Amino acid sequence: MIPQNLLDLAPELVSELQQLLSREGEQVLANQVARLAIADRCRCGDDFCATFYTAPRPAGSYGPNHRTIALVPAQGMLSVDVVGNDIVAIEALYRDDLKAKIHVAMP
Repeated sequence: MIPQNLLDLAPELVSELQQLLSREGEQVLANQVARLAIADRCRCGDDFCATFYTAPRPAGSYGPNHRTIALVPAQGMLSVDVVGNDIVAIEALYRDDLKAKIHVAMP
């Protein structure tokens, strides 16, 4: 699969993530968002899931340097998975607009 640039696919999400991460004091992560590429999408099959990966999906867990930042968006649910200082996944639920874009980019 060819990675898809998040800024090209969903510029409104990039802006939203930057604002939400900045509010949480996560400026280093906020600065990464515009450069993220979608490596793959979640394939759980849940109709409310728009989660995607910005790094190769691990075979098991992300390991001890993993943390999840729960954000408070105006719509749906957003969480950012981080390993070390790198965003590795965006957990997005109940975001039908985003899900449609992700599924077109990553069938």
